[in-house]
Parts: sequence; structure tokens; C-alpha cells
Amino acid sequence: MAVNPVIWFELYVNDMARARAFYEAVFEVALESMGDAGMEYFAFPMQNDQVGAGGALAKMEGMAPGGGGTLIYFHCDDCAVEESRVAGAGGTVLKPKMSIGAYGFMSLVLDTEGNTIGLHSQA
Repeated sequence: MAVNPVIWFELYVNDMARARAFYEAVFEVALESMGDAGMEYFAFPMQNDQVGAGGALAKMEGMAPGGGGTLIYFHCDDCAVEESRVAGAGGTVLKPKMSIGAYGFMSLVLDTEGNTIGLHSQA
């Protein structure tokens, strides 16, 4: 494979306003509308020339949020910083920052829609 295998992700939500508020507060970013394609779609900031996958929050008929299967990790400089914003944004910390040896550190959190996401950092 010539490129990283994951190029895009979607986190499905029931309440877009609530989900946007959570992610914008935790990551201190502004999500951008991707227009109306018959669904609500707000993308995370991304740069096409950088390593990593872009993605969006999506509210789509027939697609429900929830955990149990796929886990998306978000890059952080120090995952404890974003973790500290989770409860105030309406989410829950499931596993506080912990070492994963040579691979850095991670936290697991539950967003306002029932999606489990990972936070990852080297420090």
C-alpha cells in the first residue's frame, strides 16, 4: 500500500448542535459545514498535505452513533489537555491518560452521542 490505509472517517450523531459543541470545545477547533448533501455534515479542520486522515461529524438517516467496533484516535500534543475538557463539554472520560510504552499515551472518552473516541499523544 503506497499510502496510509485510512483516508476519511465519519462520526455519526443524533444531535448535530450538541455534537459540534462537544468536539469544538474539547479540541478547540471550528468545524466547517460541507454543504447540504441530504444530510448534516461538519468537517474537522484538515490539511491534505499532512499525515493523518480527515473526517467529519455526520447526521444521516439510517446511521446511528454508538460504540463497539471501530475506535478513532485523535492526535493531541498532550492527551491530558483535551481529556480535561471532556466532562465540561458533556462527555465522559472512560480511561484517563495512560502510558502505552514506546507508543506514547492514550485516553478513551465517550462523546455526547455515545461514540467512544481515543485521544493519543507522545507526551
